Amino acid sequence: MIFHKYAQSISLALLMMNGGVTSSAQETTATAVSSPSVATRDDSFERKLELLQEAWQKQDFDVARSLTHSLRDTLLQTQQERRSLGPPVMSANEGELVSVLPRRWQAWASGWQRFKLLTLSETAGEPRRQEPVEVTLAFPTEELASSWRELRVAVVRDNNLVEVASQVLSEVRRGSHRECRLLWLADCDARSTSTYFIFYGNPDAELPEYPSDLATTGEGFGLDISNAYFKAKLSRQTGQLERLTLRREHGLELFSGGEGHGEPPGVDWAHDYVDEGGFQKLRISLWESCPDYEVVRGPLCTVVRRWGFPVSPIHPVFSPARMHIDVEYRFYAGLPWFEKRSTMKAIQSFRAEALRDDEWVFSGQSFTDQLWIDRDGHAHTGNVSADQQEQLWGVGFFNRQSGDAIAALFLDHSADGLPELKHTGAPLLYYRWHGHVWSRYPLPVKDIPKNAVLRQKNAYAVIPFTESAGLVELERMRRRQLHPLVVQAGKLDTIVDTVVAETQSAARSASDVPASRLARSGELGDGPVPKTAIWQALRDCKDAQLYTADIDVVDLGLVYDVRVRGDVVTLVMAMPHRGRPRLGYFVDGSISVHPTKSVPIRARLMDIPGVRQVVFEQTWQPSWSSNLISDEGRRKLGLTERE
Repeated sequence: MIFHKYAQSISLALLMMNGGVTSSAQETTATAVSSPSVATRDDSFERKLELLQEAWQKQDFDVARSLTHSLRDTLLQTQQERRSLGPPVMSANEGELVSVLPRRWQAWASGWQRFKLLTLSETAGEPRRQEPVEVTLAFPTEELASSWRELRVAVVRDNNLVEVASQVLSEVRRGSHRECRLLWLADCDARSTSTYFIFYGNPDAELPEYPSDLATTGEGFGLDISNAYFKAKLSRQTGQLERLTLRREHGLELFSGGEGHGEPPGVDWAHDYVDEGGFQKLRISLWESCPDYEVVRGPLCTVVRRWGFPVSPIHPVFSPARMHIDVEYRFYAGLPWFEKRSTMKAIQSFRAEALRDDEWVFSGQSFTDQLWIDRDGHAHTGNVSADQQEQLWGVGFFNRQSGDAIAALFLDHSADGLPELKHTGAPLLYYRWHGHVWSRYPLPVKDIPKNAVLRQKNAYAVIPFTESAGLVELERMRRRQLHPLVVQAGKLDTIVDTVVAETQSAARSASDVPASRLARSGELGDGPVPKTAIWQALRDCKDAQLYTADIDVVDLGLVYDVRVRGDVVTLVMAMPHRGRPRLGYFVDGSISVHPTKSVPIRARLMDIPGVRQVVFEQTWQPSWSSNLISDEGRRKLGLTERE
C-alpha cells in the first residue's frame, strides 16, 4: 500500500492494516485531511503529456504505452465532468409545486413535490403514435436526488393523469444543477399539441420498471436486441450490425456470407475510405475491438455508440489518424425501425480516393424487387432513374410473394467544409453473386480539408410490404421522422380548460380519491421501515480504501435504489469500476479498518428496527461516475478544486 505523506503517518498505516486505530489517531487523521488537494493525488493531462514526450524521446516504449492508457483515463474523467448534454428545454428553476394542481391530480401524484410541463406540437399533418421524444432537463440538486429514481412522465386522458413509460438515458451534475436526457414515446394528433407532465422530487421513489417488448442481452457492445418486429445481432468483435431477423412469417434472417475481407462479415459494412493512390482501404469493420464505446440499455431504447479511427488490413503497420468515425445505433420498443447516426470528421487534411458512409449487403436472394425514394420524398419500385442516381433519399428491397422488406430512409445526409454530397446508393439485386447491396459513395471531391465533417441519420424499416400500401407507408414514415414533434416549455394556462373541466368533474364526484396513483408500493413514505432511516444508516458504511476521506457509500453515489417490502430491504448498488467488481466488500467485508466508525452494510441495516432481511442487487447500468458523488462527497475528495 502507498500512503500520501501529508495524509497519514506510517504508524497509522500499520494500525489500519492490523484492524483498527485509536481515538487519538482518528483525531490526527481528521486534522490531516482538513485541506485535501487533488494535485497530490492525481496528475494533470498536461503533465502526462510531458512524461509521454520524455518516454518517447528515450524510446522507453513500455512506459509510453502505459502513459497513453493513463492519459485516456484522464480524458474519460474530464469528459464525465464537462461533457454537455445539450441546452435544457427549460431552466432548472422552472417548475411548479404539485400543490397547485386540482385535488384529484394532487392525490394521484402524492409523494412527488414538483413538476415541469412540456408541450409537444405536431407540424407535418401526420398523427403520431409512440414517437420517441428526447429532451434535456435540468433541476436544482436540492430538488432532485436522482433522475433515475425520481422522474416520472404523465399525460392527461379523460381529465385524469396517466403515467407514461419513460427512460433516463444519461445524467450529469453541473455545479448546483443536475441535468439529464429523458426519453418517452409520445402520442399527438395531426396539427395538434399534447401536454406532458414531468414529476420529480420524491425521496422515496424507486427505480421504475416498465413492461416492454424491447429485450437486450449480452455484455459490452456485442449485444442481441429484439422487439416485436426484428432481432438484431451486433458483432462481438466490432459492434457492427451482423445479422437482422424479421419477426414475421418464417422469420427471414438477413446476413452477409463468406469470409469478408478477413474479418467476420455483417450486413452493415460502412464506414471506410480508400487512401491516396488507392493503396488500401481503412475500415472500422477491421477493428480488433471497439476503440471506444458507450451503451445505454433500458425498457424503451438501447443505444450502442462506437467511435475511433478505421484501421489498415495490416494494422498497426499503418495507423493513420486522419478520419475520425463515430457510429451510433438506436433501437426502440414497439417500433418497426431503428436508427443509425454517424459522423466522419477529418482531423487533418488528406486525400481519399473513395469513401463509403452506408453500405448494406444481404447474401442469398431473399428479395425480388428494389425500392427507392427520390429527392421529393416519393417512393418508387424498380431501377433508379438516371436523373435520380445522386439524389436518393431512401433505398431498399422487398419480396412480392412473402411481403418481406427492408428500407433505409435517409433523413440527414450533409457535410461541413465540403461541397454538396452525392446522395448515391442505388439498390442492386445482383452484385457479384453476393446477393443484394446498396452502397453510398458521397464524396464530391477527393481532397478532404481539415475539420470537414460528413453527417448522416438513417432509419431502417422492416414492415410487411405490398407495392400499393408499402410505398405510401414508407413516405409517411420518413415524413414523420423529418418533422419530429416540437418540444417547448409548457405553461399551466395551456391546460387551464382541462384543469377547469377536471375540477368540475371532481366536484360532481363522491370522492377526490383517484382510481389509481402514480406511486408504487413503497414510494409514499408510509412503509413499515422508513427509507430515511435506511439512508441515514448507510452513512455509517464507508469506503475504507479511501483511508482518510471519511466518505460513505451514499456520498459516493454507490446506492442506486432502496426498496422496502414488509420487513425485507433491497438495495441496488454499483461498484466504482470493473477493477473492483465485488460488492461483497461493502456488504459483508472488513471495512471496519476505516479510522472512523464504519460498518458493513448488511450488519448496519439489520440493526434498524423492523428489518428482518437485507437483499442486494449489483448493477453496471448505468455505470458509476463522479457525477453521482454528492456535494459533501466532492468536498471530501477535493473535487471542488476542479469546478
